[in-house]
Amino acid sequence: MMLFRRQYRRRIRLEWVIVLLALAPQIAGTQEESMSRPDQRTAEAIALMEDFARRTGLDSDRPPVRYLWTDAFAVCNFLGLARTTGEEHYTELALQLVDQVHHTLGRHRPDDPRSGWLSGLPERAGAAHPTRGGLRIGKGLPERGADEPIDTQQEWDRDGQYFHYLTKWMHALDQVSRATGEPRFNAWARELAQTAHTAFTYQPATEPTPQMVWKMSIDLTRPLVPSMGQHDPLDGYITALQLRATAAGLPQPVNGPDLEEATRRFAAMTESGTWASPDPLGIGGLLADAWRVAQLQQQSGVADEQLLERLLSAARAGLEHYARSGELQAPAGYRLAFRELGLAIGLHAAERLQQAVAESRIPANPEARAALAVVLRYVPMGAEIESFWRDPAHQRADSWSEHRNINAVMLATSLAPDGFLVLEAN
Repeated sequence: MMLFRRQYRRRIRLEWVIVLLALAPQIAGTQEESMSRPDQRTAEAIALMEDFARRTGLDSDRPPVRYLWTDAFAVCNFLGLARTTGEEHYTELALQLVDQVHHTLGRHRPDDPRSGWLSGLPERAGAAHPTRGGLRIGKGLPERGADEPIDTQQEWDRDGQYFHYLTKWMHALDQVSRATGEPRFNAWARELAQTAHTAFTYQPATEPTPQMVWKMSIDLTRPLVPSMGQHDPLDGYITALQLRATAAGLPQPVNGPDLEEATRRFAAMTESGTWASPDPLGIGGLLADAWRVAQLQQQSGVADEQLLERLLSAARAGLEHYARSGELQAPAGYRLAFRELGLAIGLHAAERLQQAVAESRIPANPEARAALAVVLRYVPMGAEIESFWRDPAHQRADSWSEHRNINAVMLATSLAPDGFLVLEAN
């Protein structure tokens, strides 16, 4: 009966979304009615997220299909849709997804001889601290064995733990705390941050600055890819600032690690880092981080203008290179939607940052303002990316269907980005 009610409720919502998409331009009504009805972009995001929930076993009886990066954006999307529409059902989906991720990716794979929580804690304690052992990526193939040589192509399809996926999940958990006021999600995020800092960073004997590895084994005992991700220390630093700021602003005391040492070590690693990248997903991440830093600066004064300037300058350099690459002129089959949509999301962040700077809500030095002005010239590029991947003909390409879940969720984020981008004040 519960399944029938869920399917009926979902069918009604989908029918409502379809009607809105078809009739929204023609429907007129009072201002109050317009405010209660989602616009076309939001309605399209709802349809994408409803379909994702059904397809991946979140809001259906299908077996769960969990992937950490995609699910982190999905949690944020559901929170944003709840805030936009006023429907608590979307908050329920976000909470349900958090629980499903922890009980799937916080535990060993079904095909692994090991079992239980990755932390090694007993069942009850593991459920109380589901992120203490980290979280699996959710790749289809088992991780590479300790005695197996690395295959650089196959490694992309093998399980393990990625630091930059863990930081996205920290952000998602923190957004849940900010949206609901419940401190346990922030506490889980800080436990995950502490675990990741301990496992992924190390101090070389011949280097004054700590270093990081890019990919670790499922149990966090050995590196699978020893090189350092270009933006991993930056992700760690800004995310640690965010988690600490949230914990300080929650109305009730929050237990868990204070992340003071992790913040200091990540900050040291960012001092000499080069962040400019030709990768659209990386550029979008820099712009989203710039907006995150600006919000943290406004809310709690924990970040400085120099960091904002460095982020915007790196994003500007990456955009100038990417615009010359001609990649957006390639056919759909040769493009990766989720990487391009990451850039579109970042450009939405730049628009929000510009508005905040123009209204003097966020201080920015002349160099940061100049870099932001150049970045804003590329906003039409984000609209072009969105338009391309909203086209049903382009969604029939193998490059879309082979990565359907991540592509659909990232498109939904670009259409309704505030759940991911906006740090709701405590």
